[in-house]
Amino acid sequence: MTIRVLLVDDQPLLRTGFAMVLGSEPDLEVVGEAADGAVALSQVEALRPDVVLMDIRMPRMDGIEATRRLTARGDGPRVLVLTTFDHDEYVVEALRAGASGFLLKDVPTDDLVAAVRVVHRGEAIVAPAVTRRLLDRFAQHLPSASAVPPADRLAALTERERQVLLLVARGMSNAEIAEHLVLGETTVKTHVSNVLMKLRLRDRVQAVVLAYETGLVRPG
Repeated sequence: MTIRVLLVDDQPLLRTGFAMVLGSEPDLEVVGEAADGAVALSQVEALRPDVVLMDIRMPRMDGIEATRRLTARGDGPRVLVLTTFDHDEYVVEALRAGASGFLLKDVPTDDLVAAVRVVHRGEAIVAPAVTRRLLDRFAQHLPSASAVPPADRLAALTERERQVLLLVARGMSNAEIAEHLVLGETTVKTHVSNVLMKLRLRDRVQAVVLAYETGLVRPG
């Protein structure tokens, strides 16, 4: 199956570089490009990509609002946010908006290709430990998006599910969680699926964000 990718960034040279890298892979196809979020929305309607690489800071409509509109539809493409890390404080808001993870703009080519494939499979990336470092840095500066008291939001979880959520938020893979809790990896996958279902989350990245918002994990 060919994975259809849309590149959204207001820097033409960056789009060109990503297009060259992705286009050289036999299972990836760059079907279009956009320089802002508004154009990206129309391109998604016309081209039906599977994955969107989305910049944050763009004219007319930024990547946060574009991501929010795409993921709100339910049947839209998966979104990977592009960030410079040092400056894009609002990448956390993009994750809240439904992005499946983020990539640094200087991402190694192998990591870029792998990220697109992983997200297309319906998994969240991208490097949980990196996600945690970014949340550690910015989460305390951003207001919580939740109107529900933290205790109420996690009340549906069993004690084991809370433990699994905590370890997911700490950047552990399923294999690492299984070793830490002395469980089978299949059992851990089941717990993760139950956490996502009970909390109505799309993927692991949103689970990490929620763990910070509820105070289950704190910056630092």
